[in-house]
Amino acid sequence: MNQVTSHADRSGPVDLTCDVCIVGSGAGGAVAAATLASAGLRVVVLEAGPWAPAPTLTLQEERAMPRLYQERGGRSTADQGITVLQGRAVGGSTKVNWTTCYRTPDHVLDHWQRVHGLAHMRPDALAPWFDAVERRLGIHTWASFPPNGNNNVLQRGAQALGWEHHILRRNVSGCINSGYCGLGCPANAKQAMDVTFIQDALQAGARVLADVHIDHLTTEGERVTTAVGVSKPAPEDPAAPALPVTVRATHFISAAGAINGPALLLRSGITAGGRVGRRTFLHPVIAVVGEHAERLDPFYGAPQSVASHHFREPTGDRLGYFLEVAPMHPMLAGTAVAQHGPYVAKMLRRLPYFSGTIALGIDGFREDDHGGTVTLDGHRRPRLTYEVTAPKVAFMKQAHRTLAELQFAAGARHVYTLHRTRQVRLSSPRELDQLDALPYGTHQHTIFTAHQMGGCTMTASDGDGVVDPDHKVRGTRNLYVLDGSVLPTSLGVNPSETIYALSMRAASALAQAWT
Repeated sequence: MNQVTSHADRSGPVDLTCDVCIVGSGAGGAVAAATLASAGLRVVVLEAGPWAPAPTLTLQEERAMPRLYQERGGRSTADQGITVLQGRAVGGSTKVNWTTCYRTPDHVLDHWQRVHGLAHMRPDALAPWFDAVERRLGIHTWASFPPNGNNNVLQRGAQALGWEHHILRRNVSGCINSGYCGLGCPANAKQAMDVTFIQDALQAGARVLADVHIDHLTTEGERVTTAVGVSKPAPEDPAAPALPVTVRATHFISAAGAINGPALLLRSGITAGGRVGRRTFLHPVIAVVGEHAERLDPFYGAPQSVASHHFREPTGDRLGYFLEVAPMHPMLAGTAVAQHGPYVAKMLRRLPYFSGTIALGIDGFREDDHGGTVTLDGHRRPRLTYEVTAPKVAFMKQAHRTLAELQFAAGARHVYTLHRTRQVRLSSPRELDQLDALPYGTHQHTIFTAHQMGGCTMTASDGDGVVDPDHKVRGTRNLYVLDGSVLPTSLGVNPSETIYALSMRAASALAQAWT
């Protein structure tokens, strides 16, 4: 079996020829690689991040974040109002996600059919692909352990208030309930791409090159001919020289994600009529922290095992949203506090007693919601702009109250809203009305995203969107996109399983056509 190679394994320029060149090894690229290699095609996968098998994981935030996250964990929107958590390793974001899996909701598929003309996006048509990825990744309802203290807050709060809630489905096998999902699984229990579909691809003869940043794709007419980039050293070895990389292929797949993928196309002069990078959606996330009398240890146990979609439906003036929890490791929690000095130190000393509940806005379904835009900055790096419009502000204001109410119903002694300019601590449900006077929106409180979607939107019409229903980039003959950037809207659920299934469907069709 071929092994994954890293920058340290290379002594000179890389020059390869293959049938299929895939840029990115996450939820889309890994599934595509396994499917196409198994069909007998010569596949090369190029990944900008490192090869990080379990024995190399430190499980320390100060080392894991720079190594396994985009921009060393510091990626954000251009105005730095929204923190962007996104993986950068063989396996992509599946290396560091929290394993929550949902099929695409039927009402979302119905919207895509009606509004974007995607007639093939029917529950019955996609069911076989969901079945297949669920079998391969061991996706099942999490019943191996009771919810950890953090998730139990969401469960008992929702029960007390009569809100819909449910146990989540996760892609794990032999989980030891450590709580380190966001830093890389130490037991390979998380069925991330590097231990599943990447391994399938390797066994079928694919080659995977880590530490390779592709700058652009060269074209001749409507055909892409070459991927051009450099092999760069890992962050822990910055003195090693960069080496040129050239990969020639018959077919090319962009699977670099909803931010890096559009940026790659833009650097290549591929714009699809100016639509590349537009309609980028984030599930913008706000958080509330509850301080409890009992010890919760929110850094241990399955990071997410309970959710509520009680507030999924939008109103006329705000987005709908859904509720989950976020693990609270010290660095992540300290960043979320959005303060500094003694205040942060005081909060972290009480960390074992804290619960972090989050609300995720469901963007992209309103006619006036066009999401964000990915462009290039002066150094040809991706630049993400995302306007927090009035309906998003209304969601954030309402969701802050929802989360505070949930925390008190679960027994919280105090609730903190994570505002930047005014520190707010509520001590009773009777004080909830104080939230109405607070400012909401960009730079007013912590906002982050762990779900990036869109930017290479799939539509049925040649007059809009970037890719057609077969995932081919409009205006090209041999370039396809298989990742979360093709989604026409956000999902209202965690996106990984949708990306797995859509990529398997598309890659299976391409394998038949190309062989």
